[in-house]
Amino acid sequence: MSKATQDDSARDPDTGPDYGQHLTPGARLPAPYAASAIPSRGRQHAEAECTTRSPFQRDRDRILHSTAFRRLIHKTQVFVYHEGDHYRTRLTHSLEVAQIARTMSRQLRLDEDLAEALALAHDLGHPPFGHAGERALDQLMHGFGGFDHNAQSLRVVMGLERKYLAFDGLNLTWESLEGLAKHNGPIVGEAHAAVRKVIERLDSWQSLEPERWASGEAQAAALADDIAYVSHDIDDGLRAGLLTLDDLEGVALAGGIVAGLPKATRSGERSRLTYEVTRRMITVLIQDVVLESRRRLAALAPDSPSDIRAAGCAVVSFSAGMDADLKALKAFLMRRVYRSRRVMDVMDEAQAVVGRLFGRYLSDASALPDAWRAAQAGLSDRRRARLVADFVAGMTDRYALAEHGRLFDGTPDLR
Repeated sequence: MSKATQDDSARDPDTGPDYGQHLTPGARLPAPYAASAIPSRGRQHAEAECTTRSPFQRDRDRILHSTAFRRLIHKTQVFVYHEGDHYRTRLTHSLEVAQIARTMSRQLRLDEDLAEALALAHDLGHPPFGHAGERALDQLMHGFGGFDHNAQSLRVVMGLERKYLAFDGLNLTWESLEGLAKHNGPIVGEAHAAVRKVIERLDSWQSLEPERWASGEAQAAALADDIAYVSHDIDDGLRAGLLTLDDLEGVALAGGIVAGLPKATRSGERSRLTYEVTRRMITVLIQDVVLESRRRLAALAPDSPSDIRAAGCAVVSFSAGMDADLKALKAFLMRRVYRSRRVMDVMDEAQAVVGRLFGRYLSDASALPDAWRAAQAGLSDRRRARLVADFVAGMTDRYALAEHGRLFDGTPDLR
């Protein structure tokens, strides 16, 4: 690349941040290994193609317009929704994941729309109160197949969203269903049994090929999830007073960033420094993924999306050193934020709320709304339990608390 071209690239606002090496303008076109390089494998229920949007753009739009997506605005990320207006919710987290996924996909010449759709949909199955709600439902559903939020995300897009005349669910493309199912990699082993159970119903249409890796776009969306929640949970932890900048100085990845910051000398500077930690961390993590993934792509030399799926390992990835630093940072956050007394006290109460609601609906169908009560008539115990779990999982934090207040004497103040 000539110096003139390099200079032009540096000035081009569309190339995005400098992650170690610029792309030429032509490099922004999807690569042969991008999901959009070949036609989509289609939808379970045949539909006419849209004249103005690609199949993956339609998937993204259906997810954005879904009821389940709107509900994420009042679902817990780490702190329950009413603890403060500036803490993340599942909705703001999903939007942040989508932005990071698009950035990495552009740099890697993947299909940005598919990566964005997967990022927006990855948390649709989360119940109220975050992982506390998931733990409660998994325990309560122990004898009925358990509960897994990744499997629940698939249940949402494959059937629980009901707004189209011709089918239940969102009728997403094969590529979007595959990416959601393989959010954590190939669907093998006991840990993925719940997801495999949900996708079995697709086998009469076409298999999601559970033993293979997902597309590069799905891999990018999964890493974007890691980048967003680690960096922003540090931000929320600092704002909540569970962490200080001094606490981070000896921590992997974060420590080097904090060490490079100026010291706060005036009132109000600390909030700016908190944001600076977040933005620098995101930049470092994205840069690592882009450079490591380019190295792996160069070694693999894929000619099609199938080559990515058949690689036998992740192609979009952190470097080994960054992966080790992230594991150490996550362990630190587990000790200091997720299992802090303040967070655990609230989550214990929230878990109990979910447990009481589930038990009441299962034992007393009259407590359910009319449509759900009618739907459970005549079902086996196992299917009734799953229906109740679907109802509870779809609740927002505030609706769950309102229902608890309606059905029981008193509702805990989750603060």
